[in-house]
Formats: sequence, structure tokens, C-alpha cells
Amino acid sequence: MLDIKFIRENKDIVQAGAKKKHVDINIEQLIALDDERLKQLKEVEELRGEVNRVSNDIARDQDETLKIQLIEEMRAVKNEIKTKEEKLKIIIEEWQQLMLRVPNVPDISVPDGKSDEENLEVKGWGDKPVFDFEPKDHIEIMNKLKMVDFERGTKVHGFRGYFLTNDGVRLSFAVWNYTMDFFSSKGFSPIIPPILDRKENFLGTGFLPQGEEDLYKTQDNDYLAGTAEVPLMGMHMGEILEKNILPLKYLGFSPCYRREAGSHGKDVKGLIRVHEFYKLEQVILCEASHETSVKFLEELNRNTEEFIESLGISYHTVINCGGDLGLGQVKKYDIELWIPKENKYREISSTSYYHDFQTRRLGIRYKDENGKMQYAHSLNATAIATPRILVSLVENFQQADGSVLIPEVLQKYMGGKNSIK
Repeated sequence: MLDIKFIRENKDIVQAGAKKKHVDINIEQLIALDDERLKQLKEVEELRGEVNRVSNDIARDQDETLKIQLIEEMRAVKNEIKTKEEKLKIIIEEWQQLMLRVPNVPDISVPDGKSDEENLEVKGWGDKPVFDFEPKDHIEIMNKLKMVDFERGTKVHGFRGYFLTNDGVRLSFAVWNYTMDFFSSKGFSPIIPPILDRKENFLGTGFLPQGEEDLYKTQDNDYLAGTAEVPLMGMHMGEILEKNILPLKYLGFSPCYRREAGSHGKDVKGLIRVHEFYKLEQVILCEASHETSVKFLEELNRNTEEFIESLGISYHTVINCGGDLGLGQVKKYDIELWIPKENKYREISSTSYYHDFQTRRLGIRYKDENGKMQYAHSLNATAIATPRILVSLVENFQQADGSVLIPEVLQKYMGGKNSIK
């Protein structure tokens, strides 16, 4: 959420930012509504002050006739206050809903564009594998190696269902354990958070109100999160942190749930796009400094790049265009891995920074060196997601005999074996 003072003072910038993100919102309408909110609030406060003043006069005055007259006058004023408070409540609710829809202003370096097709490559790494045989896709490879069972997964879960089995499970655990070791060495504290979370956490992180169609909701009006970012940010909701503990660096491990409501017809087979998966997520809370946020954005993204490089998989990094940014994101990178059978790169990680957009909604603050209260800045990045990473692993390291080589860094987590046969 942006500060209303910032919006009023920079309305053209905020409106231009919304246009760049392809978010339909009228900032002039919001400011007009805020004017009305402030006007009604002032009138209510003035009437309340009048009631308090006259109440003191009544307590001091000894003239019973005058007391009765003043009491009757105040009864009418209180009724007027009640009417204005009801009107003010409606205005505030409408104002709050509009405020929740105002997007964060994207960084000047964010390119124009409507969708991920217009994201721009900023880096490429690694050699794409060259096969002397016709490469297979991950579905065929993993089925033959008994690493997955899609047929029974669909029977049990339905569309996009799957069972990971045997070395599919072992390879997932190898990735998780290696990820834990790799990112712990970068100074991240591992956390397993609750993934069934209250609505406030989704509002605070910006996944609501716009993204509700992609969330699973329970009968208790809680939601299943699609990323550990939601509970990790909620962990410090309403807190005043000590500045000397910043930055806070968390590595969250959790199941994740997404309805994939906007992806009908996309990736209907395999492990690219599923409803239930596991992910390790980097989250940082830092001081309120643009330079610091930018520094950590590059650091977070580089962490995941280094992780992918250690696996030996070719990738490229793209900067997301305005239309491919979320409501609160100032800037975002995606890392995409090479998928041989598709002959294209597919997303495996996103890295974003938000300034105080999320922390203002969640009330996460700290006192700076001058004793002034500040909202912290927040960032997050995918460390790795499974089972999606298995797609690149088995396709890039497949062999002519149908086996799959295991990257050296994962072998110790696979009991020392160097291939899946």
C-alpha cells in the first residue's frame, strides 16, 4: 500500500505507474474520495468537540432550565454525529478498497510491455546440451524410470494430479537438502511456516484482493498460500523491530497451493504447472533505503543463479516488463531454465522488491538512528521449486540408454550414486 500523502503529492507518477502495469485505476477519483473523507472526518471531530465542550458547561452550570435546554441541543447534535459517522464509515470502506488497488510505482528501468512475452533478457549462462539421439520429454523419461505416476495422480487428485515415486522422491529430497545447505551458507535462517493463513496476510502481501481466484479458500475463510512469502511476511505483522537486527534473512520451506485459474489450456501435462508443489523461498526485511533494496534484489537473484549454475543447467535471466509485475512489485527478475524437448526456457524463479508496499499494509516498522519510526523494506525470491526443477534435471541430463545423470552436487544426497537407471 502506498502512503496517501505520497499519492496526493505524486499523483501523476502514481497514475503513470498504474498505466505501465496495465492496472485500471483512477487516481483523481481516489484523491476526490480522500478529500471527502477528510472533510467528513473534520466535521465529525468538530461536532464531537462541541459535545465535549457543552457537556463540561452543563456540569458546571447551576441553572436547571438551561441545563435541560443544552441537553436537548446536544441530543440533536449526537444524532447528527451518528448520521455523519455512518456516512463516514461508508466513505472510509470505499476509500480503503481503492487504496488496496493502487499499484506500487515500477522502477524506471522496468521495460514497457503487456505480458511475459515482452520481458527482456539481461543475461544468459551455460551451454545447452547437444544430443546424438532424439531427446525425450520429462514425462516419458520419468515414467520409464518409475519416478512419477500421473495416471494414479489424476485418479486421486484430478486434473494436474501426480505421484512422485522412488527416485522422483529421492531426487526431490536431494534438491531440498542441497538447497538448505546452499542458502544457509548465504546467511539465511531456515523456517517451516504455517501455509494455512489468515486473510490479513494475503492482503498485506498484495495477493488480495486482486488474486483471489488463484487461491484455495477453506470453510473458515482462511487461505492456502501459494508461497512461503505470505506467512514469512505475516510473521512480523504489527511489530516494531530493532534496527540492529536488520536485515532479516529467511529461507522458508513449504508446500504451496495454486488453483492456476488463469492458465486453462496451458501446460496441461507433466510437472511444469501443478496445483500442489513445494518451494524454498528467500525473504528479506531490511532498512528503508532504495539503495539497500536494490543491492539485495541483485544479491537474491544472484543466489539463485549461482545455485542453478552449480547444477550445471543452462539458464537466462529476464527483467519483467510493466504488465508482468505484481501489484506491489517495484522490479522483478525471472530466471528461466532450458527445457530441451520444448526447445525453450521456462521460469524457475522470480526475484522482487517492494520498498514499503507490503510492510505498510502489515505494519512492520523499526526506529531509525534518529528515533524516527520507519516502515521496513521487503524483498523475496524463489530459491527453488519442486517438482518443476525435476523437469530440467531429467531432460538436460538424459542419456541415450534412458538413464539420467545426477549433478555432482546432488550425488551425496542420493546415496552417492551418479545416475538414475
